[in-house]
Amino acid sequence: MTYFLTGTDTNIGKTLISCALLHNFAAQGQRVIGMKPVVAGVNASGEYDDVVQLCAASNVSAALRDINPYAFAPAIAPHLAAQQAGIQIEFAPILAAFQTLAQQADTVIVEGVGGWHVPLNEAQDSVDLAKALNLPVILVVGMRLGCLSHALLTVESIAASGLTLAGWVANCVDETMPMREENIAALQQRITAPLLGIVPFQRVPDAKMAAGCLRLWEI
Repeated sequence: MTYFLTGTDTNIGKTLISCALLHNFAAQGQRVIGMKPVVAGVNASGEYDDVVQLCAASNVSAALRDINPYAFAPAIAPHLAAQQAGIQIEFAPILAAFQTLAQQADTVIVEGVGGWHVPLNEAQDSVDLAKALNLPVILVVGMRLGCLSHALLTVESIAASGLTLAGWVANCVDETMPMREENIAALQQRITAPLLGIVPFQRVPDAKMAAGCLRLWEI
């Protein structure tokens, strides 16, 4: 039960859903751990929020270098942050870290950075990383205006990559989105992979609450 989690964009709740998945699988008695191969942007305390949340939702402890092989302070595209730091993001350390985590846990949730096609270095992007890991994909759709095209293009690209779309989650990030239910229905009509859950808008994101909205027996 190991998945690569991607989203239709940045700031649409990938970490929330990653943590919700970890809570859900842990409740089934699984040893679970979250992985964030690349993160960019620190909070006011100098911490990486995504990594902190994934660690809190995991019930297996692991070395930070394996949970998060690459971390950059500027909240910019990761390949640009890497350039500023004078390094290049390489896949070999990420794949080695993943194998280490996979030996420690029953379930590893690998959270991608940004959307599906975010560049990671001069020649490779998040799609290439997902392919190198060879994991089934879970897509988080941030329900807001414009999400239909973003979601369907991402689904099309996942299929073209040769990877399996295990399912998708509708995360209601815009409280005022008009005709939200109709938009979700339109996506259900067009995406053959199962809808794993609809997470309502939350002013303060709560991964345990979100976990209760997921239907993981679909995958």
